[in-house]
Amino acid sequence: MSSIQPIILAGGTGSRLWPLSRSLNPKQFLPLIDTDNTMLQSTVNRLTAIDYSAIQVLCNEEHRFLAAEQLRAYESGTTSILLEPVGRDTAPAIALAAFKALADRHNNEEDPVLLVLAADHFIADESAFVAAVATAQTIAAAGKLVTFGIVPKSPETGFGYIEQGTNLGNGGFEVAKFVEKPNLEVATRYVEGGNHLWNSGMFMFGAQAYLNELKAFRPDIYAACEQASKNTSQDLDFTRVDKEAFSNCPAESIDFAVMEHTKDAVVVPLDAGWSDIGSWSAIWDISDKGDNGNVAKGDTLLDDTNNSFVQAEHRLVATVGVEDLIIIETKDAVLVAHKDKVQNVKQIVEQLKGSDRHEHLNHREVYRPWGSYDSIDMGDRYQVKRITVSPGAKLSVQMHHHRAEHWVVVSGTAKVTNGDSITLVTENQSTYIPLGQIHALENPGKVPLELIEVQSGSYLGEDDIVRFEDRYGRAPESNDAKQ
Repeated sequence: MSSIQPIILAGGTGSRLWPLSRSLNPKQFLPLIDTDNTMLQSTVNRLTAIDYSAIQVLCNEEHRFLAAEQLRAYESGTTSILLEPVGRDTAPAIALAAFKALADRHNNEEDPVLLVLAADHFIADESAFVAAVATAQTIAAAGKLVTFGIVPKSPETGFGYIEQGTNLGNGGFEVAKFVEKPNLEVATRYVEGGNHLWNSGMFMFGAQAYLNELKAFRPDIYAACEQASKNTSQDLDFTRVDKEAFSNCPAESIDFAVMEHTKDAVVVPLDAGWSDIGSWSAIWDISDKGDNGNVAKGDTLLDDTNNSFVQAEHRLVATVGVEDLIIIETKDAVLVAHKDKVQNVKQIVEQLKGSDRHEHLNHREVYRPWGSYDSIDMGDRYQVKRITVSPGAKLSVQMHHHRAEHWVVVSGTAKVTNGDSITLVTENQSTYIPLGQIHALENPGKVPLELIEVQSGSYLGEDDIVRFEDRYGRAPESNDAKQ
């Protein structure tokens, strides 16, 4: 039987989980459920009991360093990262993964079986998940395209449904029909009838089998992805496809492009405590409740509070006489929402975008491949940051047109390039970088380097950078924040 190759889709922004989930640091890269692991890491850990070959993670260009850092904890060679130059939904993304799986296989290897998973799902019963994967593997090896259908616990209107057809006797059912998100009356009828499953967005099929069906039903998507996959390049931990070719690809989900048309669709029921973590109420649902049905995280004081989710990241949050609320506090934003209205959080995100604010984009504390920075204070012509540089890491060689910078080392040792001068700056020492000066910052030591940066000038935007040299392969000019 062909080996399983997990494909983890890690795109998306998770706007309904704002203010924790931001465009440049979305929910799949956050420890929302397990405090020790992000959603992506939990997805990888879930595969431990499955015999698989190397994992492919698909993510967006702007999330590549987050993905690489979180996958670095796993054994070298067990994971690879395939970059989508632009978002084109799941059908093209999976096609890229399928083409790569076929290109990477050994000469005599059979069609690799792809296990397509989302990076932001929660599964409580992992043994049930493993059993369902084993069932699906046998069916996929016979040339079928398997989708996993979640046994519904309630009449949810936020999910699509799959109607089960003929029982195949091997743990799977023919797919009779895919159904779009129903109203409450229809969803209640589906659940009571027992013949409909939630559409999970998880799949299993041979790479070539999927591409054959894609070519039959959406030859335009197939052709664009085939062309994009013919011209790949390796950049550090990342595989890049042809951007121009992929940009010409239509955007479409795998359901609309393939699964609703193929005659080889099979659904395997999965009853494993699944959640797509699509909203704050979903997190409340699966979390352990304390007194009065509350979930409290961080520094909180709850009095006469019921059935609420309260999370404090950086300060005390106290509640009195409230119920059914979601309260999320971060360094730069606080969300207060009724549990019944959390699907509308994305509307706040859209308002932030329309107002040209930055709170939808990233947190006050921003992570980079070399470490992180925290914007402590900002005024009309100044900005103060706390910068942490990991041991052995180096920011790019760069210059700014509109600002000068003062650096004060708090702990560790900084190797500073300042024009033609290279010096070591240690604790309680400082240095000045004039406007227009080519400079670089490096941590040559064994412990994290921490310093305070004071910027001053007429324009302090993070897109004021010209990069001359960069060990992380980033573009010469970038708005990718402090480099």
